[in-house]
Amino acid sequence: MTPREFLKGYSYDRRLVTGAFFSSDPIRIERGDTVGVVLFNLGGPEKSEDIAPFLYNLFMDPAIIDIPVGGRLRHWLCRLISRRRSKIVGKDYDAIGGGSPINRLTREQARALEERLMRDYGRAEGVVFRTYPAMRYWHPLSEEAAAKMQREGVTKVVLLPLYPQYSKTTTGASLVYWHALKQAGEIPDWGTTSVFEYAAHPGYIQAVSERIDETLQRFHRSARTGTHLLFSAHGTPLREMKERRDPYCCLIHSTVDRVMAHRKYDYPYHVSFQSKVGPMEWLTPSTINKVEELGTEGVASLVVVPIAFVTDHIETAFELDVDLRERAENAGIHQFEVMSGLNCHPLFVEALAEAVVSQLTFPEASKEPPSTDAPDLLSGVGDVSRKAHALCPLQAPSRPSERRTRCGKCELITEARGWAAPASAAPTPLASETPT
Repeated sequence: MTPREFLKGYSYDRRLVTGAFFSSDPIRIERGDTVGVVLFNLGGPEKSEDIAPFLYNLFMDPAIIDIPVGGRLRHWLCRLISRRRSKIVGKDYDAIGGGSPINRLTREQARALEERLMRDYGRAEGVVFRTYPAMRYWHPLSEEAAAKMQREGVTKVVLLPLYPQYSKTTTGASLVYWHALKQAGEIPDWGTTSVFEYAAHPGYIQAVSERIDETLQRFHRSARTGTHLLFSAHGTPLREMKERRDPYCCLIHSTVDRVMAHRKYDYPYHVSFQSKVGPMEWLTPSTINKVEELGTEGVASLVVVPIAFVTDHIETAFELDVDLRERAENAGIHQFEVMSGLNCHPLFVEALAEAVVSQLTFPEASKEPPSTDAPDLLSGVGDVSRKAHALCPLQAPSRPSERRTRCGKCELITEARGWAAPASAAPTPLASETPT
């Protein structure tokens, strides 16, 4: 489906905010099923000639850039802008090696997740798991992933965003496109379930905390005392929160809340939003303004935590680690370090695996071997059920009013789901302090 074809059939739909294009209820899996896990991600150009078409695909998406221009006019406008922007952005990509690392890193995440799913669940349950990166704006696109899934005999599908916090502009944009492909008959109508968010999964939270600790190791012990943490997330227009009730801002603050509670509030911390484009008002404070403010206040050591990005790409490798670094130095910050992405951190991969299996209902575990025509990957089946060792999301999230980490314009839209062992109903503890 071309960007123009998608644009022609697009109209704003409340499901862009609720994620309800596909059910988030668990689907039943039978022994011998092949479960395709689709990893939604942004994608990025891998070489200079990819930059303009990548930007064109991005600018043409009405789910992420909502402007009252459609059809042929938008096509020509986006072509013009992408060509001009590619010359500027090309220099940024040159500074990080000539292309985005996001495609390679997503493939590595997919392989690690597939191995984890098969090791911990697939063999025990008599199920084959296959993982498929599906990039929204570059290859492999969703239709390419779906074609491969057909060739490999996928029977059930789990849609897994590599965006822990749901937003219309990220997960929503991928879901509406996958739905459009299904409606147009370009992909099969598989039994499908979707992971909405995992912003407070304990494995994800601990992985972030461990990455922060790794970053702090770059500081001399004496310099750590005065270090501040700045959690930077990609911004969105303010209207997405205030008018459309997008849960993204609340989920970002939920994640930060849990990370700092896990760390027992060991450092002063702040939350900001980056990558603003256009004249519209966006979520605040901006990362650039916050860094300059901290420098003015005398903060000498700063760790930037890209909290909404789990895969390194241009916005971590250049926007934060190159461009923002220069601004921080000019603001008087003596040591400035950017946390690397989670990428294939084992705890994060485990969290992804648990997010997947929480969407599945397996048959009762059995010691009977699979049928003789089952793939070799099903060998070694045992009596271990995912119910015995996987965290599951709690059905009712805690009240947003109990969360103290929030922005100044917080609408109290939602709270991240807690996660617990299946037998437990206790919610995940919430933070009890407010950031400075």
